[in-house]
Amino acid sequence: MSGKILLERKNKIALVTISRISRKNTFDESMFSALEKVTAELKLELPRVIIITGVGDAFSAGFDVSPENPLTADFMKVMDSSDVKTARKLVCRMRKAVDEFIALPVPIIAAINGLAYGGGMELAVRCDLRVMDQTAQLCFSEVRLGLMPDWGGGPCLAGLVGSAVATDLILTARAVGAGEALNIGLVNRVSDAGQNLNEALNLAAQIAQNGPKAVRQALYIIRQSQRLSLEKALDLEIDLAAELIASGECMYGITAFMEKKKPEFPD
Repeated sequence: MSGKILLERKNKIALVTISRISRKNTFDESMFSALEKVTAELKLELPRVIIITGVGDAFSAGFDVSPENPLTADFMKVMDSSDVKTARKLVCRMRKAVDEFIALPVPIIAAINGLAYGGGMELAVRCDLRVMDQTAQLCFSEVRLGLMPDWGGGPCLAGLVGSAVATDLILTARAVGAGEALNIGLVNRVSDAGQNLNEALNLAAQIAQNGPKAVRQALYIIRQSQRLSLEKALDLEIDLAAELIASGECMYGITAFMEKKKPEFPD
């Protein structure tokens, strides 16, 4: 039942793979710790783009609700005691690992290869981009167990697809297929069966060929605009654009454009 999270580097792209196939890539304490470890490794040497995916027929089925998971036992104790403070600590423990990973300052693509349920779907929706296998299924399944999204997926889903659609998906806990997911803007691209990782790698390669500072600054303003007023976001955009121009990175792109060449941006 043990699992791990693998980190592989492909040139300027980092591939993070959730590997706990016997439990549909669910998360227990060891998996949250593994995600934190991978995040720390990525911080030491940031890639230009990160892809996260799962092994087998699941991206991730979220939290491991099983007697073998010590966190499950902790939650059961909290429910018996009605201790809100302890319950908050347990939720924050899960959120910490997810928050730190999602906060990495480069684009993160979720390559959804199969089931993405509960917390697994929350992890996917918190990524910057999503590529979905046409056979995959997405589901915010928490309310089926008398729970609610708590890995940050609720607010992020509402920001992505709007509050009405988010209400539908979360409160019904119904599964969504590729066609509907693409139509409502829940995913960016749908791949042929078995090709979602290749599709995600192609998307990552498109991003990685661009100016790394430009990509990070543009990504930062997109992420911040979800929590700032329009006026503050517009001011921040000016500041970031000025910093980017002053950094000189655009000289590589402008020079290559004038010389009719493909730009090669340094890290």
